[in-house]
Parts: sequence; C-alpha cells; structure tokens
Amino acid sequence: MTTDASPDDYPITLVDQGELQGRHRRGVQLFAGIPYAAPPVGSRRFRAPESPEPWDGVRDSRRFGPASAQLPGEGLTNRFEIPWDEDCLYLNVVTPACDDARRPVYVWIHGGAYKHGQGATPWYDGTSFATRGDIVVVTINYRLGALGFCDLAGHLGDDFATCGINGTLDQLAALQWVHENIEAFGGDPGRVTIGGESAGAFSVTNMLAMSAADGLFHRAIAQSGAAHHTFDPDDGREIAGSFLDQLGGPSADDLMSMDVKRILEAAEKVAEESGQQTGRSQEPFYPVWGHEALPDDPRDLIASGAGSDVALLTGTNEDEMALWGVSGMDTDQAAEMVARIADDPDALVDVYRRRLGDATPGWVACAIASDLVFGIPAVRHAEYRSAHGADTWMYRFSWDSRAFDGLFGAAHALEIPFTFNTIDQAGVDVFLGPGDVPTELAETMHDAWIAFIRDGDPSTSALGAWPRYSPDARVVMELDEQCGLLHDPRADERSAWEGVVR
Repeated sequence: MTTDASPDDYPITLVDQGELQGRHRRGVQLFAGIPYAAPPVGSRRFRAPESPEPWDGVRDSRRFGPASAQLPGEGLTNRFEIPWDEDCLYLNVVTPACDDARRPVYVWIHGGAYKHGQGATPWYDGTSFATRGDIVVVTINYRLGALGFCDLAGHLGDDFATCGINGTLDQLAALQWVHENIEAFGGDPGRVTIGGESAGAFSVTNMLAMSAADGLFHRAIAQSGAAHHTFDPDDGREIAGSFLDQLGGPSADDLMSMDVKRILEAAEKVAEESGQQTGRSQEPFYPVWGHEALPDDPRDLIASGAGSDVALLTGTNEDEMALWGVSGMDTDQAAEMVARIADDPDALVDVYRRRLGDATPGWVACAIASDLVFGIPAVRHAEYRSAHGADTWMYRFSWDSRAFDGLFGAAHALEIPFTFNTIDQAGVDVFLGPGDVPTELAETMHDAWIAFIRDGDPSTSALGAWPRYSPDARVVMELDEQCGLLHDPRADERSAWEGVVR
C-alpha cells in the first residue's frame, strides 16, 4: 500500500526500493511491514526468495504485515490465531531516529518450532533496546512449516532444490536487506547482532554454520537452541514423501496452485503421524541440510570452525520442558518418557535424583528431557566453538514462575520478556504468576543483552565480570533472583550425556 503524501509528524526514510513512512511510538520510530523479498506466492511458492520489488511514492509502513501462513499454536507467544498470508516476507524496524548515528543493530528471529510465530509479537517489542540501549531492532517473518522446510527436490526435481531450506534462505535475505538498508534507520551494517529463541536460536546457529552469511552479522545470541535440530537429506526426502501422500500425490503444477490451507492441514497431519510412528523428537518441517547454502550437518560445520569469528551469547532455561507439561506427569508417564530417552533409564534417573532428591517423577523427567533437547546441545555447541578459540558466554535462566500452581518453573520461552524488558506487556503476567513483578531481574538481563550487542561482552556493573565459557572452567552465569557465576554446574548430569548427545 502506498500513499502520495504524509503528515509532517510521520517519520520518512529512503531505502533501496523507495520511501517509507513510519510512525512515532513511545519515544521511538517504528517502521513496520517492510517487504525484504518479493511475495513468495504463485510461481514463487516453494522457491528461494527473490529481491523485493520497488514502489512508487511513499509506502505506508505504520502497521505490521501479516504473519507467515500457519495454524493456531499453543506456545507462550503464539497461543491465538493471528492474521497471516502466504505473502509474508516482511520485517519491522524500531529505531531511536533515522539519522547518521550508526547504532548497533539487533536482528531477532522468532521461534515457534518453525511452524508458528511472527516478528510482530508484543514480547519482541524493541522499544526498550532503542531507548535504554540506543540500539536499532529488526524483527522478521520467514516462511514456516512445509512452505519453508519441505524438501521436495527428491520427488519433484531440481526445480525444487531449495525447498528444504527456503525458510532459512528467507532469513538470509532479510539479513542481506538489513546490510544494504539499515543505515537509513540510523543503524550500522558493520555492527549487527542476530538473536533468536527456540527455532529462532536453531536458526542463529545454522547461520553461524553458513558461509553465505559471512559478513552479514558480527555477534549472535542463541536462547534455548543449538545446532542439533535439522534433518539429513534422507529424512528430508522421507518427510516430503509423507507430505505429498497426504495431499494425494499432486503434480508440481497442482502443488503450486493448491489452496494454502490444504498445505497447512496436510503438514499438520504429517506432524501428528511422524511423532506417533517414528518417535521423532522434533517437528518434521525443520531445515534439511545438504543444500549449497548448508552443505553438511551444522554441528560438523561448527566443529570444523564455521562461525568461530563471531562472538556468541548462549544458554538455556532450567525447566525448558515444563512448557509442554512434563513437570506435571505422573509416575507412569514420566517413566515412559525417560525410557524412550535412555538405554538405562534407572541409571539416568539416579544421576538426577542426587540433586533433585524427593522431587516428583514429573520434575525429574522434566530435568532430563530439558537437558536432552536444549541444555546439552548448548554445551556441545560451546565445546565445538572452544576448540577454535571462539568467544562464547553461557547463561542459565532459573527464575521460577509462580503461575500454574508452580508447575511452570523456568519454562521454555519464559526468559524472552526479561531479555527484551517487556514483562509489562499485556499477557506476560499470566506466565509470571502472582506476586511482585521481577523488574530488577528483567533490567539486569536486558542490560547484559544490551552490553553484548553494543560491546561484544555481556558483563555489566550489576552482574560483574562474566567470563567466557570453556571446557576447562565451564563458567555459567545463573540468572535468577540472585545472579551469580556457576563453575562447572551439575557436572555429573552433564557427564551422563557423553556419547549420547554429540
């Protein structure tokens, strides 16, 4: 949508594709719904992103664009149906001013299991980064589910060669757009930090492994996610076959013209059957390596030194799996879960019982599963990087929510409003629970993220010196009511995963 004129009090800036009109909001300038690539519709469905198209006049960028096509979710940031469209490749910029200050830039990649979410989620509001840290914040959308991560090439030919990684290529296109245009918003293309949580953190670590992303960012933040959540080409082809079967074996032409809701529904059926039949611990539509942009398993690429020139702040939450109700499991449910995880489940439970004592079986299962899916992969990522002298800082978020009768703990995604300093956003209180709002911890964490984005080191006056992580010392910053350094925390639990999680 364009407008030929705008009131004098609306901010205007010029990017490569044309002029943009934003709006003033709470002391910052917001430019929303900016296209960073051509609409991935029609003949562009299941294709790599193409360059954005220019426009005439002044484009109205006062309102957020639609999210990527998706079904309603159940996570903290995507609990309700949101406006979406297959035409979704938009980003949003929050800036103190469109001037020549060349501020540091924070590009946020949302999570949601690669099937839910959007950059416009209120938890990701960059206002505090802009006002408190003088930072330009960019949030992005990218293609999700089968539209972004279904590897159709093995079934439909080389014309679909990028299908298993199109969502990642969208993220790369957004970073390229930022590199070329962020100066128009007062940002410095030479000081870009990428960050994300869950699937967003998986995306960050994949970017660290990709040579195609070299020079597009200079620091990285991975919250609850490492390089362990991709599929190899064989799995990718098998999943794509299941997807096509759900659709009745369509031709390429049929697939390109099909109603997008049919695609979403078929992908959801594949997800349901995948978990039941194969026991896969991740959703089926995740990035598939073997593509030119990600030629090998990102763990192997990082272990070989990829991304070691980029400083990384990474960590996990103590009770990640409580988000999915694991902490409330009864004895039989917890035993069944641990049995699926370990060859000797009793021995693994014994290791965790040394710390957890008489905790319920649900909480023991929660600790074990949280380490399997998030905690140990983060440690492995840091170990890979340490071998190449990469700067890595690690945290553990341990603040316990008072919500849901205490069964939420420090659940997956709970740290997000602390890092963005958005704990006052509507709806966040539901997940914090009754009692005092933890403003001090939110500001402490937010300031550490600001310090890292600005200076490449999360140390602050409130936290003190935060040493880098290495296999020799394994120093971790605990983020809780009382913050402090932990030295090789829970070493016996970490050792229990040797040879199990690589």
